[in-house]
Amino acid sequence: MELKRVVVTGLGALTPIGNSISEYWEGLSTGKSGAAPITYFDTEHFKTKFACEIKNFDTKDYFDRKEVRRLDKFAQYAMVASDEAIADSGIDLDTVDKYRVGVIWGAGIGGLETFQNEVLNFAKGDGTPRFNPFFIPKMIADIAPGNISIKHGFMGPNYTTVSACASSANAMIDALNTIRLGDSDIIVTGGSEAAVTQAGMGGFNAMHALSTRNDDPESASRPFDATRDGFVLGEGSGALILEEYEHAKARGAKIYAEVIGGGLSADAHHMTAPHPEGQGVIAVMKNCLKNSGLRPEDVDAINTHGTSTPLGDVAELKAIKEVFGDHAKNININSTKSMTGHLLGAAGAIEAIASILAMQNNLVPPTINHSTVDENIDAKLNLTLNKAQKRDVKVALSNTFGFGGHNACVAFKKYE
Repeated sequence: MELKRVVVTGLGALTPIGNSISEYWEGLSTGKSGAAPITYFDTEHFKTKFACEIKNFDTKDYFDRKEVRRLDKFAQYAMVASDEAIADSGIDLDTVDKYRVGVIWGAGIGGLETFQNEVLNFAKGDGTPRFNPFFIPKMIADIAPGNISIKHGFMGPNYTTVSACASSANAMIDALNTIRLGDSDIIVTGGSEAAVTQAGMGGFNAMHALSTRNDDPESASRPFDATRDGFVLGEGSGALILEEYEHAKARGAKIYAEVIGGGLSADAHHMTAPHPEGQGVIAVMKNCLKNSGLRPEDVDAINTHGTSTPLGDVAELKAIKEVFGDHAKNININSTKSMTGHLLGAAGAIEAIASILAMQNNLVPPTINHSTVDENIDAKLNLTLNKAQKRDVKVALSNTFGFGGHNACVAFKKYE
């Protein structure tokens, strides 16, 4: 069976450094930090008092009061980003075969704020279970694609992938394969997360996963820097329209890039820590190259998982050296988490978008906040430090890894 080609025909983003694709790219290309003191709740008793929150986002600009009551933030973010991507794609919703349009979404946690608030309200009461009737449908992780399909009438495949921080990368690979096999013409894919809550911050602090650089939040996310001390929690959403190539061509769609493959693997090592030699990461990149029909020397850029954790950054770069050998020094390696923070289940989506925009603009976004060389990292690697670099990116990989040892890698090729 000959696999169908799959292209990207629409993009949408709601991120800590921009509330649209154009704003997001402006933030990425100029090295903007999205980290700032938390505004959502009192952080007096929290170890970490900052995060990468969405800014200047008013729900009233997108939803009526009834919708706001029924949608957790993570679902709101999904709706906003997917609406931008659908509009950007130019799909004629009146003529498209909606049975062949699906939504495959990623969320690592789902409605955390809804769950937190409902449980807190119950705990304050007399033990009588007075829960909001929207508690469960607001909280469940699969509700985001459900709401997207309901709004637009899409009746193709509809579900959420949950693999912690790899969730939206898994969703994109599922979307790719669904179209490749001829089961759908168009898939709305991506991911969303809204975990900047008391429970989210407290939980990650308890794991010692977050940076505690409270005196300088803007520079706290510093992948590959010797003084990195943990990731910065982010929130938001990224959406991509994946479409079968001939279908896109027939309707005259603009094409951002071609999705040429994806790889999956497991570390099989530890609940939260990466394999120290990056064995699972080596496997996932090799699997992606094989699935994409690529040679190591074909790759121009890699947007790393690069969370700014002491163990993870080193393990990933070791894996890149193992897979790409001498060619590794010719690759533009970067971590856009230095700007956006870590969007958990939405990370794969917004970072894939960053890779696509790098191709479009012949510019690789920087890894910002780097000041101190880590002796455990090969100095010959080009980590795109502190300033964007011009480059004709023909092939890019986007790496995303999650707690539980879940690894995903997606490959994109410039459409010419």
